[in-house]
Amino acid sequence: MNFKLIKSQILYKGKVFDHQVDEIQYDSGNIGIREVAVHPGGAVVIPIKDDGKIILVKQFRYPLQTTLIELPAGKLEKGEDPLKCAIRELEEETGYSAEEIKKIGEIYTAPGYCTEILHIYSAKGLKPGNHHREEGEQGMEILELTLGEIEKMIISGRINDAKTIAGIHYISRQ
Repeated sequence: MNFKLIKSQILYKGKVFDHQVDEIQYDSGNIGIREVAVHPGGAVVIPIKDDGKIILVKQFRYPLQTTLIELPAGKLEKGEDPLKCAIRELEEETGYSAEEIKKIGEIYTAPGYCTEILHIYSAKGLKPGNHHREEGEQGMEILELTLGEIEKMIISGRINDAKTIAGIHYISRQ
């Protein structure tokens, strides 16, 4: 590192993330400002049915004002184990529970300005049940697609969600 931290403060405490502003001084003496979205992280689940199809969700994303096709995922509660979050989000968004959930990787979503780490899990031995969607997820649709279909949708740009692309990359290499 070629800098030292002069001052750090949280300017805004939000429901999803906090806005932190740091003042740093480089070894040269120049001052810099770094803005950081402090995020608790999340869990992503790749639900794989016995027939090999992967369950995805289609949902409206408010910041982009568009509907995306994604793997089920959700935000960690403060101090929450990512595995517990993965189990909760799988059931909440799809209605399925899994006999086997295994961590297969993790990604940094936007390391230039955000602390979010997403923990990626595969889920097998799926058992159908009832979903428990949050109010903003009520219009969510379930899709069941083969790995090949998903890969074609990624290449064509129909799936452009980063966590989904990363998750599919992980699972296609196993």
